[in-house]
Amino acid sequence: MTSDSASPKGSQISFSMDDFTKALDQYDYKCEKGQVIRGKVIQHTDDGAFVDIGGKSAGFVPINEVDLQSRPNLAEILPLNEEKEFLVISEQNAEGQVKLSRRQLQLKEAWENVAEIAEMGHSAQMRVTRTNKGGVVGEVEGLQGFIPRSHLIEKEDLNSLVGQLLTATFLEVNPSTQKLVLSQRKAIAAARMDKLEAGQLVNGKVSRIQPYGVFVDFEGVSGLLHITQVSGSRVDDLNHLFKYNQDIKVMILSIDEYKNRIALSTKVLENYPGEMIEKFDEVMKTADARVEKAKETMEKEEQS
Repeated sequence: MTSDSASPKGSQISFSMDDFTKALDQYDYKCEKGQVIRGKVIQHTDDGAFVDIGGKSAGFVPINEVDLQSRPNLAEILPLNEEKEFLVISEQNAEGQVKLSRRQLQLKEAWENVAEIAEMGHSAQMRVTRTNKGGVVGEVEGLQGFIPRSHLIEKEDLNSLVGQLLTATFLEVNPSTQKLVLSQRKAIAAARMDKLEAGQLVNGKVSRIQPYGVFVDFEGVSGLLHITQVSGSRVDDLNHLFKYNQDIKVMILSIDEYKNRIALSTKVLENYPGEMIEKFDEVMKTADARVEKAKETMEKEEQS
């Protein structure tokens, strides 16, 4: 037996507690800021909750990072012994502890959700919580949203909207600036557009006169009566034929839901080119009977 193999037994017992701690550190679970992890809630305190995330120290969720609610109920939102997903929001401290957040994880998911809703062109519900000079502020999908006064149906008594649930579509969704702007007016217009169809005769009022056409408001939406669709004869000046707030009957030619546009026509109601110019009142008076003939003509043109 060599001298190397005959070493004393005592020389083999050299693994101290420091070595043991270092060995544990080598295999300790490392968390990085921005990482999503799962953990089990193990303790509630007045300041937040401790979560077992598999490391040598439990993670901590500060009370203001528990939920999107301003005054969360820990027992309801983070029940003891229940596993949840958390976002790591700080690097490990000297004791190996990290700060966790449910709120920021929910915010991330909420922004992704509204972005998807906006991209699909769907509407959402916003609960109005307060008003300001520009419009109303509220909660939508857990986020703070804003509807400008110009995009509200009720534009005068904004205080009457506080507490109400408004249906609105998204105008701007910007997570980087946390800007969420919506429109109640467009949402209602979109809903009403779903009930309209080409060939339908509608009663409206002239809301604006431009060189290229007349805008007509009806059923809570607006459509364009282009100058070429007024009559079969040339119209030189629309102001000679129309005036602001004038009652008018028009037929819907087409609806572009994607661009939110409605094309209108009175030319299709004429019995001969120029009748709208010569006998405007007569055409309007008998428009309901004329529209059926107009639709038959359009159907024949489509089939030919």
